[in-house]
Amino acid sequence: MLSVPTLWTVFVINFLALGLIWAYVMRCYPSFDAARYWTGSASVAAVGATLAMLRVVFPDSLVPLLFAGTALVLAICLAAMGIRKFYRQPISWRGTLVLTGTTFAALSFFIFVYDSVAARMTIFTIAQALPMALSLKLLLSPHEGRVNPGARLAGIVIILVLAIYTVRLFAAVTGVGGGISYMEFGPVQSAVILVLVFLSMSLNFGFLLMAMDRLRNEVADLALLDDLTGVGNRRHLVQRLTEECARSERSGEPFALLVIDLDGFKGINDTHGHAAGDACLQHFTLMAQTRLRPGDMLARTGGDEFCIVLPSSTLREGAMIARRVLEVCRTDAEQCAGKDIPISVSIGVAQWTREIGFYPDRLIAAADHALYEAKRDGRNRFAAYDPAPPPAPVLAAPKMPELDLRKRA
Repeated sequence: MLSVPTLWTVFVINFLALGLIWAYVMRCYPSFDAARYWTGSASVAAVGATLAMLRVVFPDSLVPLLFAGTALVLAICLAAMGIRKFYRQPISWRGTLVLTGTTFAALSFFIFVYDSVAARMTIFTIAQALPMALSLKLLLSPHEGRVNPGARLAGIVIILVLAIYTVRLFAAVTGVGGGISYMEFGPVQSAVILVLVFLSMSLNFGFLLMAMDRLRNEVADLALLDDLTGVGNRRHLVQRLTEECARSERSGEPFALLVIDLDGFKGINDTHGHAAGDACLQHFTLMAQTRLRPGDMLARTGGDEFCIVLPSSTLREGAMIARRVLEVCRTDAEQCAGKDIPISVSIGVAQWTREIGFYPDRLIAAADHALYEAKRDGRNRFAAYDPAPPPAPVLAAPKMPELDLRKRA
């Protein structure tokens, strides 16, 4: 049988190690705010376990258990705050302080005023279980169409911990199995402590998996964004077009694509410099985004070329968006003064058809064809791609000479 000091020493070492890991994550990824709360949670839990060890040094005093229990409740509150921060939910320090302060006051009452082990265990269990139970919905609910694997693991661990807390509270209140408390350590209590140590490590491992999944997704998102303008890049465009083609192939619902080229962009770079050209690209991006609808996607495919994907849109609706983009560019050009550089664009519009199928490059080629027509017609305008061939001219039938039957007769 493991001794009481050994069990609490394991607790302290476990949480110190977890706190060190989270401190390293927090230092390496300063923008990952949840790591700060999980660092604080592990550190406060280590302090709480250290205070609990003082119960062995001062066996006649319950003061160490008072501060240890309060610290462990605060640690769980910080862990729950980290979960909310991970999912970008609002956090409340007031709620944490109220729960922690209430726990301290209630434990103090049932230690110094009315000594009751069952009451202390009830308060301690409820205070620990409440933040964890409130976090379950966030952990086990799908976010962006999927459940984070680390969050699923953390949720399962929390359910197991809550089950252990329930059994422990039932035994403490009813005295079944000799009861379970922090005052006397028997085989059952030792096993419970060891299981809780393992589950605390598993919970933090789930948090680490959550962090890894978030950071991996952020890296993947960066790989799909244009560095200069912040909109999608060509890879993202092809990925989105492939998805839209597959969706349209299944449903038969069309969508539209706009291919945009800044007129005379090479001249802007040659005359004003590449910094001015970059500023023009960024300015056009901001202007175009003001004329898009929710769900539309703007992407920069390279140089001065952009594309706009318009889901569930016809060629007519695509032409309407193209007209809006042209109008905002023309209005902005009219207001240019001094060193301001006017921007004009040419736009090609195309619509997905059954002939295009699963091949987004065919749709891009169709929109490019319309773009070239807009360029040939004088630029600063748009053209729509019409796949229908022009109707063949109707040739008049040759007039047959009339026969003079009288002469034959």
